[in-house]
Amino acid sequence: MAATWPHWRLRCWLAWAPLLGALAVGPARAWSDHALCTWQALEPLAEIASLRVRAESLERFLAAQAPQLERVLAEHEAWAREHLELYDPRPEALAFKAPPAPAAGDGQGAVLPDLRPSFLKALRLNVTSPLPLFLQLRPGEPPGARQALPWDQVSTLASAVGPGTRFVAVAEGSELAVGDVIATASQEPDFGLDLGLYADSGTAHGREYGFGDLPFGNPKLDYATQAPFHMGLYHEAGIVFAFGSFLRRSQPEARIALFTALARHALASGHDYWGWRFAGWALHYVQDLTQPYHASILPGVGALRMVGVNVADMLGWERPKAEAVTLVSNRHAVVESYQQQRMRRAHEEGRWDDPLLMALRDTGQDSEHWRYLPASTRALVSREAFDAAHALDAQLERSFPQRFTGDPAVALGNESDALDLVGIARGHSAIEQERLDQQVAALLKRLGLHTRAIVREVRGSPATPPAQR
Repeated sequence: MAATWPHWRLRCWLAWAPLLGALAVGPARAWSDHALCTWQALEPLAEIASLRVRAESLERFLAAQAPQLERVLAEHEAWAREHLELYDPRPEALAFKAPPAPAAGDGQGAVLPDLRPSFLKALRLNVTSPLPLFLQLRPGEPPGARQALPWDQVSTLASAVGPGTRFVAVAEGSELAVGDVIATASQEPDFGLDLGLYADSGTAHGREYGFGDLPFGNPKLDYATQAPFHMGLYHEAGIVFAFGSFLRRSQPEARIALFTALARHALASGHDYWGWRFAGWALHYVQDLTQPYHASILPGVGALRMVGVNVADMLGWERPKAEAVTLVSNRHAVVESYQQQRMRRAHEEGRWDDPLLMALRDTGQDSEHWRYLPASTRALVSREAFDAAHALDAQLERSFPQRFTGDPAVALGNESDALDLVGIARGHSAIEQERLDQQVAALLKRLGLHTRAIVREVRGSPATPPAQR
């Protein structure tokens, strides 16, 4: 028996790969349109409501801070290697290095050194990311005299830009509201920052970054490399990890820690625009992990059943796995699109008493998570979402007609974005829609809580709420 166990375990381990690959059927979005969530979550923060910053190009920020960034990134790398579980060390060759001499003439119009490629490589981001100076417009907000930006000047992935999302260009030096900078940036990681980062991604930078091969998903799909960065599968049963240890190789903790470190440094050094933009990037990964379908492999499917489905697939019976994946993928797509449609309509119509918007603004629990700690990602944020996953999955099946959430013969794919899911849910059962809203609102309440905790952390707010000091 001992001699055959490694072979059997290898077969079970390999069976998880197509399962996770099948789940990566679309871009790794969590809550659709993070900016809609972030604007609402930040509204109660009076300390930033009136703050304004001046837009600054990445090139100007890097030229001004290169020596300091070299130190900050080196210190952060040492911290990550010591404190982050299963961290993939950044190759030494990618360490950010300041130019040997300061650039002459740092004022407007001066020729700045091209430090962008080395900076993006030091952060191990997609080097083709456009990173323009831009803002996302709120629903119904007129662009005014600002130049509209097409999606391909903001994102390298067309499908990451949701229906009705609009962008405008920002001139360097323009004065911007901090809330708009953070909200816009909180959507930005879905625009391609994490694409092509693995050795088998077919990109030159992926072969340099030290992440190895894509742990799950299909490396031939351009969006697949986002999944390990935007999902945190920390809380599955031990038997699941025994047969699929590669599921532990996810990256949100590393991204959150990196971008909060950069945000703190930029704010402390007077580069407030980039401080808040980095904070928005960190927020994205935190908000992703409040989505149950990013914290659980197969919500609604128990650990033993997952193993059974994979064993059946190994024995040639593929139908159970295909059906399980289709159902979970459909429910994931439906809850994303439903949430986005509800919130967009509420913004457009000025219905600020919508339960989902009110949940994001609810500060009643803020004192329990006042500032964001490194341990929060795994122990608090993803844990909450994982614990809510099965109930949400079951509620989605009750809140929509079977075709959308209960029929494994139907694969919705991107069709969910074009459906009036709010109207469909209301017509199916008003009672079940209300119960769905209660579950989604509870999740968004925690998203708002964790969003404000990140902002307090990077801003250096008191370690405890004023009433408790």
